Amino acid sequence: MAEHSSEPVVFDKPKVELHVHLDGAIRVKTILEVAKRRGIMLPANTVEEMKKIIILHKPATLTDFLAKFNIYMHVIAGDREAIKRIAFEFVEDKAKEGVIYVEVRYSPHLLANTKVQPIPWGQKEGDVSPEDVVHLVNQGLSEGERAFNIKARSILCCMRHMPKPSAVCICHSHLLKNMLQYPCWITHLSLLDWSMDVMELCKKYHHQGVVAIDLAGDESLNCVANPEHRKAYEEAVRCGIHRTVHAGEVGPASVVKEAVEVLKAERIGHGYRTLDDQALYKKLLDQKMHFEVCPISSSLTGACPLDFTKHPVITFRKDKANYSLNTDDPLIFNSTLHLDYSTAHKSMGFTVEEFKRLNICSAESCFLPEKEKKDLLCTLHKAYGMIQTTAF
Repeated sequence: MAEHSSEPVVFDKPKVELHVHLDGAIRVKTILEVAKRRGIMLPANTVEEMKKIIILHKPATLTDFLAKFNIYMHVIAGDREAIKRIAFEFVEDKAKEGVIYVEVRYSPHLLANTKVQPIPWGQKEGDVSPEDVVHLVNQGLSEGERAFNIKARSILCCMRHMPKPSAVCICHSHLLKNMLQYPCWITHLSLLDWSMDVMELCKKYHHQGVVAIDLAGDESLNCVANPEHRKAYEEAVRCGIHRTVHAGEVGPASVVKEAVEVLKAERIGHGYRTLDDQALYKKLLDQKMHFEVCPISSSLTGACPLDFTKHPVITFRKDKANYSLNTDDPLIFNSTLHLDYSTAHKSMGFTVEEFKRLNICSAESCFLPEKEKKDLLCTLHKAYGMIQTTAF
């Protein structure tokens, strides 16, 4: 991010980033300016003071990390100008990091304030629906593309906790039996079904910037127990929508297995715990499954050891696995892509040649249409001085 202290640039060639959250990559200055315009009180009124509150300064739990969003998300959510602005500024920040292609993900429902239940972040009912959010983000990304000569696409996130398992149980055991008698329940049910909403938005905007569906959130919430997630992913397969899933970050290897076998994931967000099941790991290596690795993030959320010399990505590297390096939530980790690369170089033994290889892998595994993917690969091969792909 442009606001953060500079890190040494150990790989100054074009890069591809596949796992970064829009709402975790907002400029602190923007949060303050939007809060002032909207008359929203914050716990601090300077960039440095807000950083001290928002940034995760030492390793914590994933729960502690997620709590950071409560500090500022209500400032951006439900505000059309702010939503478009953070998308535009995100592209600018990535361009400054040397990224030429990025897939940024977010939950449309968590930035909306109408046609969603419950309305997030304690907002009052407004006029920004999840579809409005997608349209606004697309506008911001498109304008950023034109301004900064970078290609940006988006991934829409389902949330594991929505609908809540109890809500699903009630809906399927009681509400569905009585919809004709109480038609208002149909509307209520659709508001709860975030995952199917996301799937419909993926379909509608499939050729307008949205390239895939994702499932994020608490991995302890098993998707098998939530038919809405399975239904959304089954529809994604049927419609040819690309699929990635957060799995194996802090959850066990079984969550990765479920993502691949039940949800038919084409990429795995994080995936570190896959190594706990060597049979599964070997199978995914053979399939060339792509792991979206986030080194700095994983050390601060407790997903991986703070000692980077013991990070699972070292095993991925040694095994010539298909993976990428990503920032995840650079605002909260006070990081940049340069920091992830320099950490991999200094503490994990990564070389320039491995950086080239993993970026080729990233391009091979991105969710662009084949023609655009081929063009991206050609650009990287030329920039890296490579005549043909050496991805695998």
